[in-house]
Amino acid sequence: MRMESGPIGQGDSDHALEIRLLGPMTVLQAGVPLTLPASRKVRALLAYLALAPQPAHRGQLCEFLWDVPDDPRGELRWCLSRIRSVLDEPGCRRVETRMDAVALDLAGCTVDAAELDRAAREGFATLPIARLRALADLVAGDFLEGLEIERQPAFDIWLVAERRHFRELHAALLEQLAKQIPDTEASGILDRWLRLAPFDLRPHEAVLNTLARRGRLREGEEHLAATIRLFAAEGLDAAPLRALWRSALAGGGPAGPDDAPRSRIAASPAPPPASAETASVAARRASVAVMPFTDLTAGPLPGGGLAHGLTYDVITRLAKLRSLFVIAQGTMFALRERGVAPAEAGRTLGVDYVVSGSVQRRGKRLAVAIELAEARTARIVWAEVFDHLANDTFLALEEIGNRIVASIVGEIEAIERNLAVLKPPDSLDAWEAHHRGLWHMYRFNKTDNEQARHFFETALRLDPTFSRAYAGLSFTHWQNAFQGWAAREEEIERAYAAAGQGLMADDRDPAAHWAMGRALWLRGRHDQSVEELGRSVELSPNFALGHYTLAFVHSLTGDPTAAVTAAEHSQRLSPFDPLLFGILGSRAMALLRLGQFEEAADAGLKAAARPNAHAHILAIAAVSLALAERLDEARAHVAAIRRMLPSYRVDDLIAAMQPVPQGESLFREGARRIGLD
Repeated sequence: MRMESGPIGQGDSDHALEIRLLGPMTVLQAGVPLTLPASRKVRALLAYLALAPQPAHRGQLCEFLWDVPDDPRGELRWCLSRIRSVLDEPGCRRVETRMDAVALDLAGCTVDAAELDRAAREGFATLPIARLRALADLVAGDFLEGLEIERQPAFDIWLVAERRHFRELHAALLEQLAKQIPDTEASGILDRWLRLAPFDLRPHEAVLNTLARRGRLREGEEHLAATIRLFAAEGLDAAPLRALWRSALAGGGPAGPDDAPRSRIAASPAPPPASAETASVAARRASVAVMPFTDLTAGPLPGGGLAHGLTYDVITRLAKLRSLFVIAQGTMFALRERGVAPAEAGRTLGVDYVVSGSVQRRGKRLAVAIELAEARTARIVWAEVFDHLANDTFLALEEIGNRIVASIVGEIEAIERNLAVLKPPDSLDAWEAHHRGLWHMYRFNKTDNEQARHFFETALRLDPTFSRAYAGLSFTHWQNAFQGWAAREEEIERAYAAAGQGLMADDRDPAAHWAMGRALWLRGRHDQSVEELGRSVELSPNFALGHYTLAFVHSLTGDPTAAVTAAEHSQRLSPFDPLLFGILGSRAMALLRLGQFEEAADAGLKAAARPNAHAHILAIAAVSLALAERLDEARAHVAAIRRMLPSYRVDDLIAAMQPVPQGESLFREGARRIGLD
């Protein structure tokens, strides 16, 4: 199997064999280039095996490089024999074949692409400058430059992906190196970075800062003018470039001797172009760009354009949620047509996150692979493959689209919450204060709920038009009333008032209608509550909280069958939701009303097992288990409730849930069996 080589710059002379893939493919023995076979497929196979993380099956390799040959395995054997003639040494067989698997033993060898990949995993910022320079010297060009094979779609897909990956690593390496070397030595590195990513704002920022620090203002103006012309030719907004030059002039003067290393190059992305000059701090939102998905299916698809159609759908659905700044689809398709890679597109547009993916038919199934990456670092923060039976293509795309959008929003929200928690409270902008509030809100206890209220109010002081912050504030008052943490009637009115403010701020925000639906339920207005919650999911079919709250309301005062359907849909959309205990608890209460006690008990158990489940959830589990005649399990939950709230009784559950008479009778009967009455 493949073995890792030692770090570049540490005993390189000991490596007898070097395989260079970053540029034209070269193999060196003790520094002397070896003659490679003329066959492009032999060289492609060598490169693939050199980077393979595990042994590759022969069938996989045949599909990779041969388009229905007469004897694919025979051709594979011939290619492997040619690789042996290059790599094998006396007493050292590099090509290993075991059963149906093929691998290279590269112990003691250097593979430049593997070295760059490993350094990126370690983190370029952690490496000494000598190693950064050595890594930069390794990159002689594009990955496998000049090596293309006609009519081999599987190889083409792999080659394009690897080239994009190593371009991104190369850009990140040059960025880190530019931060550490003196200004007097920076021009060569910056030129390479600019050639690699001409539409990325950050290398232009580095160039302008360097020229301003060295007092070379005329050259800075010339660079700015040339770059503005370049951006204009591609239909890109040049306003961020002008802002970068103004910033460089304001703070980029000489900071010491020319050969003094710079302390930093600004790494934060510029605001989205549409608002680069006018957006206020208070109005900031996390921003996302969705690159057009790639179609990996061989041959034309019926009706064409499934990948593009899904891209349009995801962009539209994300925009409907109104919680993110979403780059318009026209811009994204234009960048794709110019061959701009996802990471470069993210930096060019100045967004926080980039979504990319692929669509592929696999027999009767449709598979969609999605990646969410931080634009600034190109770090993948979430990836998933959504697979669905494709008997009805449009229904499959509808279901997959729902899950993609809900997952993207959930992941971004979790990241933003965690980032906000790390910042000093007095430095938060409205967006960060809102997410700090969410972090506390999802703890589901009285102290954190009060902290959440404080941060939502802070967000609204900074941005009185922030409808999501009003929805969060309404939820904290809702919790006070529901949990009995404050005077119920007063908190109901506060929840209702905050929800109303959210609707006035943005009547098209599904979260505003969600908050109003919850407040109306507290007021005992079931029909109006369902109407508002229905409006929230009409505005955004992917709004998992809307579907969950519909399940909650129907499970207590409406149609229990509709509640089960809504709960299941909400869980499909957001399987790791912070309110998953509520989704499962609502399903349990609906199943109780339907007489399905065993299924209700199972749902209640899962709800109670969630780490943030409160006493009411444990009580739902306890009465469900009791009605299912699982008394020992039910009593264990009663004991857990008593540890949390020694005086808790079924009356507390009924006061919070306000169920219809049928539901109240079931709660009381289950509680009677286990001493919770």
